[in-house]
This record gives sequence, C-alpha cells and structure tokens, in this order.
Amino acid sequence: MDRYVLLLKTPKDYDVSPLREELKEFLTERHPEIRAELHRCIGLTADVVILYNGGVVLIKRKHEPFKDHYALPGGFVEYGERVEEAAVREAKEETGLDVRLLRLVGVYSDPGRDPRGHTVTTAFLALGTGELKAGDDAKEVHVVPLEEALKLPLAFDHEKILRDALTLR
Repeated sequence: MDRYVLLLKTPKDYDVSPLREELKEFLTERHPEIRAELHRCIGLTADVVILYNGGVVLIKRKHEPFKDHYALPGGFVEYGERVEEAAVREAKEETGLDVRLLRLVGVYSDPGRDPRGHTVTTAFLALGTGELKAGDDAKEVHVVPLEEALKLPLAFDHEKILRDALTLR
C-alpha cells in the first residue's frame, strides 16, 4: 500500500470533523478503492551546530516564524531523505558550507518548540569547510564566537541545542 498525505493547514483548534466526513463521502462515492484517514501531522526537521573558523555559524532568518532572528542552520526533512542527509543539505543551502557531521546532539520534541505546529528536530554537531554564503531561507550568515552566540536570543529552542552541543565538544 502506498501512502500519500494531503496537508491541511488550519487555524489553531479548528474543527476538521465536517471536512473529514465530506472527504470520506467523496472518496467512497468516486474512488472506493482508496481509504482515507485524517491524522494530525508532526513535522521532522534537522538542525546543525556548525563549528567554523573559531566560532559557530548562525543564520539570520529570512522568513517567519522568527524573521530576522538568529538561528542554527536547518530545515525540514524531505520524503525519502535521511535526517543526516537533510542536515548536510540544509547546511549547504543556507550557509554555502560543506559539513562533516561529528555526532548527534539530540532529538528535540517539545510540541511548542515551533509556532507553526508540532515539529521534532534532530540536531547534529558538525565541522564546516568552504566559503560562507547566505542562501535559501537565510537572509544573512555569520560566524559568531561561542560565548557571544550563547548570549544572543536565538529562534525556536536553538539556545538549548547550542548549549547541549557545546557540552559534547
């Protein structure tokens, strides 16, 4: 059986019950071979603490949520992609750097960590090489001394991720 997801983005606490019934009726009538279920989704992301040129790489976010705030490079895992591959891809897209993942920092699953909805991230510690250049969702990219980075108000729960990563070094 193949699975597909139809992503519905609704206001918080929106009652999808009528829509669920409408979709079931439609599919039963028009496509009886398809079984539809409606489940709330959890997003999966990968974030990277990149050590580079004596500091840590932070991006300034181009889009909401947390537009213009500093954050670790990262983003959503694509279908068919391992979280490690997503971390390397997102690091390259947002910072221009090639990264070598050193180790897993942790899995962060607080349902309130992302205002867009329940999102779980897998965070990695990495070494970066190459030329630093902002791209994709990054408005700017900076190398910040570790002590300074820990004092910045970071997006999401990235301060916790950064602190956890630094205990692993």
